[in-house]
Amino acid sequence: MQIKRRTNEPTDWHAVWRLLKPYWVSEEKWKARGLLATVVVLALGMVYINVLFNEWNRVFYNALESKDLATFKQQLWRFSYLAFIYIAVAIYKVYLTQALEIRWRGWMTRQYMAGWLSRQAYYRIEQAGGADNPDQRIAEDLKYLTNGSLTLSLGLLSSVVTLVSFVGILWSVSGPLAFMLGGRDWVIPGYMVWFAIAYAGIGSLLVAWIGKPLVQQNFMQQRFEADFRFGLIRVRENAESVALYRGEPQEHAQLQGRFEKIRDNWWQIMRTTKRLNVASTFYAQFAIIFPFLVGAPRYFSGAITLGGLMQISSAFGQVQSALSWFIEAFSSLAEWKASVNRLSGFHDVVEAARHTESGITVARNGTQDITLANLTLALPSGLPLTQPLSAAIGTGQRILVAGPSGCGKSTLFRAIAGIWPYGDGAIDIPQQASVLFLPQRSYLPIGMLRAAVTYPLSAQNYDDADILRHFDACRLAHLAPVLDQEENWSQKLSPGEQQRLAMVRVLLIRPDIVFLDEASSAMDGDTEAALYALLTAELPDSTIVSIAHRESVAQYHHLRWQFVADDNDEDGGKAQPDGARTYRIVPSVLQAPGQPRASQASASRTQ
Repeated sequence: MQIKRRTNEPTDWHAVWRLLKPYWVSEEKWKARGLLATVVVLALGMVYINVLFNEWNRVFYNALESKDLATFKQQLWRFSYLAFIYIAVAIYKVYLTQALEIRWRGWMTRQYMAGWLSRQAYYRIEQAGGADNPDQRIAEDLKYLTNGSLTLSLGLLSSVVTLVSFVGILWSVSGPLAFMLGGRDWVIPGYMVWFAIAYAGIGSLLVAWIGKPLVQQNFMQQRFEADFRFGLIRVRENAESVALYRGEPQEHAQLQGRFEKIRDNWWQIMRTTKRLNVASTFYAQFAIIFPFLVGAPRYFSGAITLGGLMQISSAFGQVQSALSWFIEAFSSLAEWKASVNRLSGFHDVVEAARHTESGITVARNGTQDITLANLTLALPSGLPLTQPLSAAIGTGQRILVAGPSGCGKSTLFRAIAGIWPYGDGAIDIPQQASVLFLPQRSYLPIGMLRAAVTYPLSAQNYDDADILRHFDACRLAHLAPVLDQEENWSQKLSPGEQQRLAMVRVLLIRPDIVFLDEASSAMDGDTEAALYALLTAELPDSTIVSIAHRESVAQYHHLRWQFVADDNDEDGGKAQPDGARTYRIVPSVLQAPGQPRASQASASRTQ
């Protein structure tokens, strides 16, 4: 499922449109279009005011040249109110653009988070290694996409309108240029327009050639920055383990290695940017004097006045600036393209994860039992992990799943949960049954302890008396005073406390079916026995399926499903060439018939 996208390939405008279009046809489309239309009108208004300023240049400098004091004062007042209007328009253009940007980013963030979290796409992507740092792509690449798209598109629009508005002015005020070459008289009408086009064209080609590596360098910089942040977060999340192992030198070396990638790539960006700045700065500075150099002959010949020369200079600057949009926006374009490439790849991976058909069908129906029909578990690589299994987990049964590490016990639970697509077969679950899975390390959200206890349900569903009663029963009475305290509880509590807290979660939610994947492995034997006894007493009618390595847990179960290496496959049970084995489940009774449905349990290998 991994999708790789080259950063230096030509821009796929179909992919770009696929990223940009959804917001503008969404439920927010009218607000979005209204804001955009307002911003466009303000941008066009700024261009119009610049046209008025250009005309002001001619009148003002002619008044200076002729020492016309009355006109001079009049033009100062005119400049004042034009400047005031321009400032107001510019301020609100930026303000409304930012409002549109955050609305767009907010909508896209909701959509991408929903897609990433739906159908366990986030889990499948991690399993298959489909995309690096999805957190950065949602948090930062979406920001670059929305900000860059608005800034660049509005800048391009302003440049196009400016070009259309000023090219005619420049054509008329510059007049023709007459000269003799090769014994012939040549006349170039509107010669300043052609000089501006040639000047901008040469500058754009030069900047594009120099700055081309920036796209890939920005792409890699974003990736290296995300990898470095992820490494820092990992140290914080596993602070106790690192400290106990005295792993600081290794963590420092790993983090330093990640930062070295940032630094080395940054130096490449610096060198490319330096060359780009040399070209663009020289281009911009020379553009200030260039119109005077070209227009000076006509001024000194008396063909144009000082006001006319200043108007030519202003119009040339506007035309040249409009034609130079690519040069001025090149660095932003490079960052924007890198973000588009990353988001496009992430979008493809998420869609592939969401729409990839699972080989294992999990369905809710009217059956009374959980039934497994010809279920074969496989690894993500496609290698089979188990032989076909047909089995039933009856209502009220308690089953202990045992076997060597890596045989597929936890994978069986994942398949029943519907998050493991690798394999074949069908799983049916009772339609109305509530199911809860407890992994070895249960997730505890950051926030109030009461919210961590009741996750994934709301803490408002339970009163304090119930929570505190179960705290006492699960030997967590010492946590009662901090029920409303906000902490990162996965770091605050010991592994044993976390597992006991998860048991409180089970007792509060009271599911019809509960799967415990080594959910008591961090407890001492006495506490484990006490909590299993509590589960059977508090949830007498619930189905309990456990994975555990301690034999003492067996007394709380009716059946054992033992994973054993298959001795009857083609290679006689030996490891396959790649070292993998296939396993089958051998059922056995742990308690005498008379317990709920124990005698009716079935687990058989399907040939």
